[in-house]
Amino acid sequence: MNLKNTPIIHMKNALFIALSLPALWIFWQWAMLLLGQPNALGFNPVETTNRFLGDTAIRVLLITLAITPLRDLTRLAVLTRWRRMVGLFAFFYVCLHLSSYLGLDLFFSLAKLWKDIVKRTYITFGMTAFVLLIPLALTSTNKAIRRLGPKRWARLHWLIYPAALLAVLHHYFMAKGFQIMPLVHGVILVFLLTWRVVKWAKKRYLATLPSKRKENII
Repeated sequence: MNLKNTPIIHMKNALFIALSLPALWIFWQWAMLLLGQPNALGFNPVETTNRFLGDTAIRVLLITLAITPLRDLTRLAVLTRWRRMVGLFAFFYVCLHLSSYLGLDLFFSLAKLWKDIVKRTYITFGMTAFVLLIPLALTSTNKAIRRLGPKRWARLHWLIYPAALLAVLHHYFMAKGFQIMPLVHGVILVFLLTWRVVKWAKKRYLATLPSKRKENII
Protein backbone atom coordinates (compact mmCIF):
# COMPACT_ATOMS: atom_id res chain seq x y z
CA MET A 1 0.00 0.00 0.00
CA ASN A 2 1.31 3.43 -0.93
CA LEU A 3 0.82 5.63 2.11
CA LYS A 4 1.48 8.78 0.12
CA ASN A 5 -1.60 8.13 -2.01
CA THR A 6 -3.86 7.08 0.87
CA PRO A 7 -6.13 9.77 2.34
CA ILE A 8 -4.78 10.90 5.70
CA ILE A 9 -8.14 10.52 7.43
CA HIS A 10 -8.32 6.85 6.38
CA MET A 11 -4.85 6.11 7.73
CA LYS A 12 -5.62 7.92 10.99
CA ASN A 13 -8.88 6.03 11.43
CA ALA A 14 -7.12 2.71 10.76
CA LEU A 15 -4.46 3.56 13.33
CA PHE A 16 -7.10 4.57 15.87
CA ILE A 17 -8.89 1.25 15.42
CA ALA A 18 -5.62 -0.72 15.66
CA LEU A 19 -4.63 1.04 18.89
CA SER A 20 -8.10 0.45 20.35
CA LEU A 21 -8.02 -3.32 19.76
CA PRO A 22 -6.04 -4.27 22.92
CA ALA A 23 -8.54 -2.43 25.14
CA LEU A 24 -11.49 -3.96 23.32
CA TRP A 25 -9.92 -7.40 23.64
CA ILE A 26 -9.37 -7.20 27.41
CA PHE A 27 -12.87 -5.78 27.97
CA TRP A 28 -14.32 -8.64 25.89
CA GLN A 29 -12.39 -11.22 27.90
CA TRP A 30 -13.75 -9.81 31.15
CA ALA A 31 -17.28 -9.83 29.73
CA MET A 32 -16.84 -13.50 28.85
CA LEU A 33 -15.46 -14.23 32.33
CA LEU A 34 -18.36 -12.50 34.09
CA LEU A 35 -20.83 -14.35 31.89
CA GLY A 36 -19.20 -17.64 32.75
CA GLN A 37 -18.00 -18.18 29.19
CA PRO A 38 -14.58 -19.48 28.04
CA ASN A 39 -11.96 -16.71 28.05
CA ALA A 40 -8.22 -16.12 27.79
CA LEU A 41 -7.65 -14.61 31.25
CA GLY A 42 -6.42 -17.86 32.77
CA PHE A 43 -6.47 -18.93 36.43
CA ASN A 44 -5.42 -15.44 37.64
CA PRO A 45 -7.48 -12.88 35.66
CA VAL A 46 -6.23 -9.94 37.73
CA GLU A 47 -2.55 -10.65 37.09
CA THR A 48 -3.22 -11.38 33.42
CA THR A 49 -5.06 -8.07 33.06
CA ASN A 50 -2.40 -6.06 34.86
CA ARG A 51 0.41 -7.53 32.79
CA PHE A 52 -1.44 -7.27 29.48
CA LEU A 53 -2.30 -3.60 30.02
CA GLY A 54 1.21 -2.82 31.28
CA ASP A 55 2.86 -4.51 28.30
CA THR A 56 0.49 -2.71 25.93
CA ALA A 57 1.24 0.66 27.56
CA ILE A 58 5.00 0.20 27.15
CA ARG A 59 4.68 -0.97 23.55
CA VAL A 60 2.46 1.93 22.53
CA LEU A 61 4.88 4.30 24.29
CA LEU A 62 7.74 2.79 22.29
CA ILE A 63 5.70 3.15 19.09
CA THR A 64 5.30 6.84 19.96
CA LEU A 65 9.08 7.19 20.20
CA ALA A 66 9.55 5.20 16.98
CA ILE A 67 7.52 7.62 14.86
CA THR A 68 10.34 10.14 14.43
CA PRO A 69 12.92 7.55 13.23
CA LEU A 70 10.29 6.05 10.92
CA ARG A 71 9.56 9.49 9.51
CA ASP A 72 13.29 10.10 8.95
CA LEU A 73 13.73 6.74 7.21
CA THR A 74 10.61 6.85 5.05
CA ARG A 75 10.47 10.61 4.41
CA LEU A 76 6.75 10.45 5.23
CA ALA A 77 6.05 13.69 7.05
CA VAL A 78 2.47 12.54 7.61
CA LEU A 79 3.70 10.21 10.34
CA THR A 80 4.31 13.22 12.59
CA ARG A 81 0.59 13.97 12.56
CA TRP A 82 -0.10 10.64 14.26
CA ARG A 83 2.44 11.01 17.06
CA ARG A 84 0.19 12.95 19.41
CA MET A 85 -2.67 10.48 19.04
CA VAL A 86 -0.37 7.50 19.63
CA GLY A 87 1.07 9.23 22.69
CA LEU A 88 -2.42 9.77 24.11
CA PHE A 89 -3.18 6.10 23.55
CA ALA A 90 -0.02 5.24 25.49
CA PHE A 91 -1.26 7.39 28.39
CA PHE A 92 -4.69 5.78 28.08
CA TYR A 93 -3.20 2.32 28.51
CA VAL A 94 -1.04 3.52 31.40
CA CYS A 95 -4.22 4.77 33.09
CA LEU A 96 -5.96 1.45 32.45
CA HIS A 97 -2.94 -0.41 33.85
CA LEU A 98 -2.90 1.75 36.97
CA SER A 99 -6.68 1.47 37.38
CA SER A 100 -6.48 -2.32 37.06
CA TYR A 101 -3.72 -2.50 39.67
CA LEU A 102 -5.40 -0.05 42.05
CA GLY A 103 -8.91 -1.44 41.66
CA LEU A 104 -8.50 -5.17 41.11
CA ASP A 105 -5.33 -5.71 43.16
CA LEU A 106 -5.59 -3.13 45.95
CA PHE A 107 -9.37 -2.59 46.00
CA PHE A 108 -8.80 1.17 45.69
CA SER A 109 -6.81 1.37 48.92
CA LEU A 110 -4.61 4.46 48.66
CA ALA A 111 -2.83 3.42 51.86
CA LYS A 112 -1.78 0.13 50.23
CA LEU A 113 -0.77 1.98 47.08
CA TRP A 114 1.50 4.33 49.03
CA LYS A 115 2.97 1.37 50.91
CA ASP A 116 3.79 -0.33 47.61
CA ILE A 117 5.31 2.85 46.18
CA VAL A 118 7.65 3.15 49.17
CA LYS A 119 8.44 -0.56 49.51
CA ARG A 120 8.62 -1.89 45.95
CA THR A 121 11.19 -0.44 43.55
CA TYR A 122 9.29 -1.38 40.41
CA ILE A 123 6.14 0.34 41.72
CA THR A 124 8.20 3.45 42.47
CA PHE A 125 9.50 3.48 38.89
CA GLY A 126 6.04 2.87 37.44
CA MET A 127 4.31 5.59 39.44
CA THR A 128 7.06 8.09 38.67
CA ALA A 129 6.68 7.34 34.96
CA PHE A 130 2.92 7.88 35.29
CA VAL A 131 3.41 11.24 37.00
CA LEU A 132 5.84 12.37 34.28
CA LEU A 133 3.32 11.49 31.56
CA ILE A 134 0.47 13.50 33.11
CA PRO A 135 1.68 16.97 31.96
CA LEU A 136 2.35 15.54 28.49
CA ALA A 137 -1.24 14.31 28.20
CA LEU A 138 -2.65 17.58 29.58
CA THR A 139 -0.67 19.65 27.07
CA SER A 140 -1.39 17.53 24.00
CA THR A 141 -3.70 20.11 22.39
CA ASN A 142 -2.94 22.85 19.89
CA LYS A 143 -4.19 25.37 22.45
CA ALA A 144 -1.55 24.19 24.91
CA ILE A 145 1.18 24.55 22.28
CA ARG A 146 0.08 28.13 21.58
CA ARG A 147 -0.11 28.97 25.28
CA LEU A 148 3.29 27.50 26.17
CA GLY A 149 5.02 28.39 22.92
CA PRO A 150 6.59 25.75 20.65
CA LYS A 151 10.00 25.78 22.37
CA ARG A 152 8.69 25.49 25.92
CA TRP A 153 6.19 22.87 24.81
CA ALA A 154 8.94 20.83 23.12
CA ARG A 155 11.15 21.03 26.23
CA LEU A 156 8.27 19.90 28.43
CA HIS A 157 7.66 16.91 26.16
CA TRP A 158 11.23 15.75 26.63
CA LEU A 159 9.76 14.17 29.76
CA ILE A 160 8.70 11.28 27.55
CA TYR A 161 12.31 10.04 27.55
CA PRO A 162 12.76 9.57 31.31
CA ALA A 163 9.15 8.32 31.48
CA ALA A 164 9.88 5.63 28.88
CA LEU A 165 13.11 4.65 30.66
CA LEU A 166 11.28 4.34 33.99
CA ALA A 167 8.50 2.32 32.35
CA VAL A 168 11.02 -0.16 30.95
CA LEU A 169 12.78 -0.38 34.33
CA HIS A 170 9.40 -0.91 35.98
CA HIS A 171 8.81 -3.89 33.69
CA TYR A 172 12.32 -5.27 34.21
CA PHE A 173 12.24 -5.19 38.03
CA MET A 174 8.67 -6.50 38.13
CA ALA A 175 9.49 -9.61 36.09
CA LYS A 176 10.07 -12.74 38.13
CA GLY A 177 13.03 -14.78 36.95
CA PHE A 178 14.48 -14.44 33.47
CA GLN A 179 11.98 -13.06 30.97
CA ILE A 180 12.85 -11.93 27.48
CA MET A 181 10.27 -9.20 26.90
CA PRO A 182 11.66 -6.65 29.41
CA LEU A 183 15.04 -7.03 27.68
CA VAL A 184 13.44 -6.64 24.23
CA HIS A 185 11.70 -3.46 25.35
CA GLY A 186 14.98 -2.21 26.80
CA VAL A 187 16.91 -2.86 23.58
CA ILE A 188 14.25 -1.10 21.51
CA LEU A 189 14.33 1.90 23.84
CA VAL A 190 18.13 2.11 23.73
CA PHE A 191 18.01 2.03 19.92
CA LEU A 192 15.38 4.78 19.76
CA LEU A 193 17.26 7.01 22.20
CA THR A 194 20.58 6.37 20.43
CA TRP A 195 18.97 7.38 17.14
CA ARG A 196 18.01 10.72 18.64
CA VAL A 197 21.43 11.31 20.19
CA VAL A 198 23.19 10.56 16.90
CA LYS A 199 20.78 12.81 15.01
CA TRP A 200 21.32 15.63 17.52
CA ALA A 201 25.13 15.22 17.36
CA LYS A 202 25.06 15.25 13.55
CA LYS A 203 22.96 18.41 13.56
CA ARG A 204 25.36 20.12 15.94
CA TYR A 205 28.33 19.03 13.82
CA LEU A 206 26.77 20.26 10.58
CA ALA A 207 26.04 23.62 12.18
CA THR A 208 29.80 24.16 12.58
CA LEU A 209 30.64 23.43 8.92
CA PRO A 210 30.77 25.84 5.96
CA SER A 211 27.75 25.63 3.65
CA LYS A 212 29.54 23.77 0.81
CA ARG A 213 30.90 21.00 3.03
CA LYS A 214 27.51 20.71 4.73
CA GLU A 215 25.80 20.15 1.36
CA ASN A 216 28.28 17.39 0.47
CA ILE A 217 27.68 15.54 3.76
CA ILE A 218 23.88 15.78 3.54
